[in-house]
Amino acid sequence: MWNDNEISKMINKDIPFPMLSDPDGAIGKMYGVYDLDGKVETRGRFIIDPDGNVQAYEVLTPPVGRNLCETLRQIQAFQYVREHNGTEATPAGWVPGKKTLKPSPALVGNVWKEWSVSEAKNK
Repeated sequence: MWNDNEISKMINKDIPFPMLSDPDGAIGKMYGVYDLDGKVETRGRFIIDPDGNVQAYEVLTPPVGRNLCETLRQIQAFQYVREHNGTEATPAGWVPGKKTLKPSPALVGNVWKEWSVSEAKNK
């Protein structure tokens, strides 16, 4: 209902991932976002991979909205990492087409060097 009546009108298309309705709060209770006193769920966003593992989550109080663009960016990043079997990592703010990182012990404490080189090339 939220996609049909709200979000699709804001972005002029349907969102490209499934959303759930949880009228009895069963799913919200499983994920710890159900408010027992108010009998309502707080705003929760969970990115779950095809294997059923939670890769990311965000829980916000009702007056603060979520960022759909950031959610889509994160989904793209998780998909990219999965497609590359974990041999690539996406740095903060990564978007498709930008430089990725090769995870290794040598990278620990040196991400800033890779980030500096990447940022300099983008200017």
